[in-house]
Amino acid sequence: MTGVIDLLVAGGGPAGLVTALLAARRGLTVTVLEPRATPIDKACGEGLMPGAVELLSELGVQVPGLPFRGIHYADATRGVDALFRSGSGRSVRGLGVRRTALHANLVDAVTRAGVEIVPRAADTVAQDADGVRVAGMRARYLAAADGLHSPIRRQLGLQRPSRGPARHGLRQHYRVAPWTDLVEVHWTSGAEAYVTPVAPDLVGVALLTTARGPYNDHLDAFPALTARLEHPVGAVRGAGPLRQRVASRVAGRVLLVGDAAGYVDALTGEGLAVAWASAAELVACVAADRPAAYERRWRRASRRYRVLTGGLLWARNRPLLSRTIVPAAARLPRTFATVVNQLAR
Repeated sequence: MTGVIDLLVAGGGPAGLVTALLAARRGLTVTVLEPRATPIDKACGEGLMPGAVELLSELGVQVPGLPFRGIHYADATRGVDALFRSGSGRSVRGLGVRRTALHANLVDAVTRAGVEIVPRAADTVAQDADGVRVAGMRARYLAAADGLHSPIRRQLGLQRPSRGPARHGLRQHYRVAPWTDLVEVHWTSGAEAYVTPVAPDLVGVALLTTARGPYNDHLDAFPALTARLEHPVGAVRGAGPLRQRVASRVAGRVLLVGDAAGYVDALTGEGLAVAWASAAELVACVAADRPAAYERRWRRASRRYRVLTGGLLWARNRPLLSRTIVPAAARLPRTFATVVNQLAR
């Protein structure tokens, strides 16, 4: 096995790049496969929860953006704030950051760490008792970080049918000064609008919905929000369906990470934090030559996200319960803040 890479990462998005950085820090030899040019943009709420901000700091990755203090839930008649707190009670911050800025800075960090990014797409995965071969390269292990609709996951037969209404995300930026230092989540009967401050003169507005149609048609359901928005910037980007069910995160020497490992919903905004926590577990399993342990460790790392997001999504998909979500948060602000802070870790 002399000269064989320890870990080949298929996919150079944030999940794959952080996996590569963590592997390099453990002394593993790692290479990333990514055919797309830098920086890569995608439909994303662009808010990093405090736990994700802390991990970037530990990795020495500095990204430009605007701090936010917490989350504001609102419907047409009421609103409630939940501020971030550390375990010791001190205030902590999330960070609103353009997806392209995050990606560019992660690429720089990976390059500084001596990790090669090969401009090549993953193809057929072949593995044996000692390693994996893909895209003409051989490694001891393969981390599949190839996204929400992971071709590797499908190739290995790990995809499972999803249940419930299919939800999609759409995102647009607006050239306007942020009017709050919170991420706002506006609710209607059929959609949510997430407003994230990402620069002193720019906000991102991401919509999550089960309905089809143009972005502006969905946005019209939020008149109080649209009254603040002028000067759209760039193209509308979309993603979905969001719910992805996966049979297992491990197939021999192939380990799934990030959205490729399965996805519940973007409702709680912690996709990157969970992806990066899972990446740390993946790297630990590779370093220990214990790939089979990754499934259990992934479940442990993602459990809070899966339980809380799954429960909220279950209520969201039932019209009678859906109408009670913001009123309940407003009546029980301390409970709402506790849940938000559980997700923010």
